Order: sequence, then structure tokens, then C-alpha cells
Amino acid sequence: MAVKTSKAEKKVAYDQKLCQLLDQYSQVLIVAADNVGSNQLQNIRKGLRGDSVVLMGKNTMMKRTIRLHTEKTGNNAFLNLIPLLVGNVGLIFTKGDLKEVSEEVAKYKVGAPARVGLVAPIDVVVPPGNTGLDPSQTSFFQVLNIPTKINKGTVEIITPVELIKKGEKVGSSEAALLAKLGIRPFSYGLVVLSVYDNGSVFSPEVLDLTEEDLIEKFDIGVSMVTALSLSISYPTLAAAPHMFINGYKNALAIAVATDYTFAQAEQVKEYLKDPTKFAVAAAPVASEAAASAPAGGAAPVEEKKEEPAEESDDDMGFSLFD
Repeated sequence: MAVKTSKAEKKVAYDQKLCQLLDQYSQVLIVAADNVGSNQLQNIRKGLRGDSVVLMGKNTMMKRTIRLHTEKTGNNAFLNLIPLLVGNVGLIFTKGDLKEVSEEVAKYKVGAPARVGLVAPIDVVVPPGNTGLDPSQTSFFQVLNIPTKINKGTVEIITPVELIKKGEKVGSSEAALLAKLGIRPFSYGLVVLSVYDNGSVFSPEVLDLTEEDLIEKFDIGVSMVTALSLSISYPTLAAAPHMFINGYKNALAIAVATDYTFAQAEQVKEYLKDPTKFAVAAAPVASEAAASAPAGGAAPVEEKKEEPAEESDDDMGFSLFD
């Protein structure tokens, strides 16, 4: 005959298990477990088996164990978990990729009927169409102000009707109607509320960010820092290149307008005095651009050179410039 363990022994075993998990794992998903059945939870455990461990329990026991573990090890990072243990929640300890584990948890959602008194997590809309119910069932639709008509001996809903709004409690009439229509509007499973990673706590939406999103947000942040630095003339690493360029432009403007000069301004002043020097300097750049242009782009130029319209003037003995 198996020996029945006492409550005190169960608490000790639970504390040891949680402390062991805290020692072994540095990543934790805090999940809400409202309306999740034992069979569904067992399937989730099987699906996550390997790199992840699901631990449920009373919030007071988990908080107590975390505090004792912190005092024993001196690792205060786990104290960030305590404010998150509110409501019907559990912990998923993992060594895998947080995004992948979160997506795996989301796969185990199960459809559920609308029970009386349950707070609707989403809007429930009854679609139009034939319900298959006989005309004697029209009383349900009349109570809920759902427009119907009798079509071939059955009740047909004319237009879509928003039966229950998100956040409202399900009434007895709504629950009975949805049951008759065979509609299971809700789905339940473990919902990731927060993510703990080596002492940092953040929203699960962060897991959906891609590398491109992070680069874009970083660029926006650098642009804001640069704009603020330039507007208040406060030097920062992001604004330094712009400040140097603006300073050079101001010094160059003074050198151009006066006899003052410096090394970086001499070439510009020479171009302004003799623009032909700039044309000579720009010629190699233009030839390189022409050489690198596609072969098809050079064809129109060659055709223009071959036009004989201007050459006939000298041949006929009256040049336009004589």
C-alpha cells in the first residue's frame, strides 16, 4: 500500500523542485492558465518536453520559494518574477529559443463553448445563413433581437449579429443559442504574459521583433539623438560628423568671401576664380561614368554624331560663320 504524503512533505518537495529549476534555467515564460484543463495541460507538457519544464502551483508558495532561494544564493535577479505572479499563472522554464517555445505553447489551444457567466475574451458574431432549427426555436432569436425568416421549414438568420462583445458576461440565452447552433466561439490555452531572461523582464511582443525591426528602431533613435544634439548644440557621437561638416561649411563661406584661406578651401577658391579648372577635374569622372554605362545607352549618341545636316554647309560653299 502506497504511503500518502502529507501537505508539509508536498511543500518541501515543491520547494526543492522550484529551487532546482531556478538553478538550472535562466529563461522563464510567465503564462496565464485560465480555463485550461488538466488534459490540455498534460498535452502541453508533452509538446514542450526536452528543453522546457512547465510548473504550476500556488502563487504564495512560488513567491516564498523564490525569496528563500534568493536569500540562499544571493541572486536577486529572480526577485523580478515575484510581481508577475498574480492570478492563475504558471511558469515555463526553458533553455530553448524563447520565440519558438512561445509559438509551441500557442499551438495547444482548444475550442470551448460559451458558458453562462463566463467573460467573453473576444467578440462573438453569429453569421447569417440557415441554422437547421425548426420554426419552434424562433423564441431564442426573438429574445436576442436577431432578425430571422422561415426558409424551407427551418429558421434562417438574415444578417450577421454581434451577439456578445468582448469583456461582457455570457448570458443564459446567448449560451443556449450558441449551443443549439453548435458554435464554440472561444478557445483557451496557456497565454504568455511576460518573459524573464537573465534578470530582465519584458513583454512577449518583443519576441516578434525581427532583426530588421531592431535596426529600424535603432536608426530612428540615432536620428532623434542627432536632431536633438544639433538643435541644442550639444556634441554627441551621432551628431559629431554633422557638426564638423557644418563647421567646415561656415569656415569655407568665410574663406570664399574674404582673403582668408586654409588648405581645405584653396581648391574651392581656385575653381571659383577659374571654372575651367573644375571642368578639367570633372572630365575624368564623366568619362568613367560614360564607360560604365550600358552598351545600349551609347547607341543614341553615336546616331547623333552620324547625322550629316551640319556638314553639308561647307560642302555647298557658304559656311554660317564666314
